[in-house]
Amino acid sequence: MIDKKIREDILSLIKREVVPAIGCTEPMSVSLCVSKATQLLGVRPEHITVLLSGNILKNAMGVGIPGTGMIGLPIAIALGALIGKPEYQLQVLKDLTPEALEEGKRFVEERRIDIQLKPLCPDNLYIEVCCEAEGRSATAVIEGSHTHFVQPKEEHATGDVSVADACSDPVLTLRLVYEFAMTTPLEEIRFILETRDLNMKAAEDAKKGNYGHCLGKTIDRPLAHGIFGNSIFSHIISSTASACDARMGGAMIPVMSNSGSGNQGICATNPVVVYAVENENTEEELIRALTLSHLTAIYIKQSLGKLSALCGCVVASIGSSCGITYLMGGDYDRICRAVKNMIANLTGMICDGAKPACSLKICSGVSTALLSALLSIEGKCVSAAEGIVDDDVDRSIHNLTSIGAEAMRVTDEMVLDIMTTKS
Repeated sequence: MIDKKIREDILSLIKREVVPAIGCTEPMSVSLCVSKATQLLGVRPEHITVLLSGNILKNAMGVGIPGTGMIGLPIAIALGALIGKPEYQLQVLKDLTPEALEEGKRFVEERRIDIQLKPLCPDNLYIEVCCEAEGRSATAVIEGSHTHFVQPKEEHATGDVSVADACSDPVLTLRLVYEFAMTTPLEEIRFILETRDLNMKAAEDAKKGNYGHCLGKTIDRPLAHGIFGNSIFSHIISSTASACDARMGGAMIPVMSNSGSGNQGICATNPVVVYAVENENTEEELIRALTLSHLTAIYIKQSLGKLSALCGCVVASIGSSCGITYLMGGDYDRICRAVKNMIANLTGMICDGAKPACSLKICSGVSTALLSALLSIEGKCVSAAEGIVDDDVDRSIHNLTSIGAEAMRVTDEMVLDIMTTKS
């Protein structure tokens, strides 16, 4: 059994990183920051200036804003000022009404919003909002994670440290992740079933509309069944893609996120749940598999960072592959093999922003998760003689995150340049 203090720290980490969100977390985080600055100002803003890191801008440009039928940041910013409540966190716009939407559209049309790229940005995840009215101004800053407010930089430089800054996360390894998922008393981790409840419902609700590219619904149609079969595989792909279709398409549907990403939360959840149901695993096995999946994704993001040039579906799919491998009867060694198989395949998949086409990348990730798990159970594993895979699984993960966080920085800059200079 893991030491009680370490166990409590990991539980706290999961509860902090696995939280409900409505819509894409980047524009929602911007909206949250606007709502906070508006609250500090105390009156409705007359003008809003927003400074963003490149990764925030990249992930907020092409995604649907829930309940609006609109794409991009301006409407999210306007609604954050008009109806946003900071206490709602990543569900900041859940009080949206048709009347508020019309008011938000007018706010945008009046050109009261100025969005800029922050020069010399201190973090890949950085949002700075200044709201002005009646000759006064108020500034709010989010940095490091999607709901982490810090003091504006002029004050922050004095050495003041917020409570969130002072907290340090437990240092994870895959062995510790596995031991935690397998040995923690069931009642302490039963809350992870909330990910199933929200994310599977999102997949079901998605079928009631036509969101994004309708990839989930397409996989569930007779033509696709003729190609992929009416199988566990196709059901997993359909469920995962459907939830992503709805979320990226701007549906007012909450999902449980992971490490600041709803798509990562979906990808770490739905494949594991569908496999467990169709394989007739027990509820305890499902709870432990979901814990393993989500905590593996959190572990990888510790060194990769909340936002990077590497697509988040790579991270979350590694988590779901671990969970599925366990549900197949796999032990720690087989789970390590699944991770190495994943790293050998998906490393280098770029993130080119949040958008409806994310469901395509999620399908690639989940397909690889199943393949990697199956190969692992059969005793097959990519060796250290092949590419960036190492004999040590944690070094293999570090190789993946080093490429995503460091080596792909130039790629990230080029992706943003392409996205912002299209004619």
